[in-house]
Amino acid sequence: MKQGLLHLYCGDGKGKTTAAVGLAVRAAGAGLHVLFVQFLKGRDSGEVGMLRQLPGIEVLRCDRDYGFTFSMTPEDRAAITRCHDGMLRLVHERMASGETELVVLDEFCAAYRAMLFDIPLAEDLVLHRPAGVEMVLTGRDPAEKFRRAADYLSEIRALAHPYERGIPARRGIEY
Repeated sequence: MKQGLLHLYCGDGKGKTTAAVGLAVRAAGAGLHVLFVQFLKGRDSGEVGMLRQLPGIEVLRCDRDYGFTFSMTPEDRAAITRCHDGMLRLVHERMASGETELVVLDEFCAAYRAMLFDIPLAEDLVLHRPAGVEMVLTGRDPAEKFRRAADYLSEIRALAHPYERGIPARRGIEY
């Protein structure tokens, strides 16, 4: 790939991470190295175990679940920010070395909005990535600068969701 493009999967509907996982699997199947980075997610989910088993896909995430941003203590916010900053630095190194062709930044938009990483580093990583690196951002309510920069902009809209009827998240479907 000579020109890496920016994909943005956003909206309030289910399927943003699922779409990113699908692209990661496709890229790995074509022989590309994929770095799949999950922000704000620490609970085990169905896709993480499978992605870790696939050759060509490397998964980065924090070592624990810090819960929802609105319920984090100041200590939790500091700890998750340190973790996220470390992942951003590693992504920067991998992109600079040329070893990674696809980078997925899952829940980037929420971590950005909550300021749970080094904002200038994150913006530089996305907006000034090397020419051959394809990148995917996921999450609700992306900042306008990322909407404008996106080559692919897919908005996933919720028209109905079982949660509205009191059905909790189910393993293998929602996580």
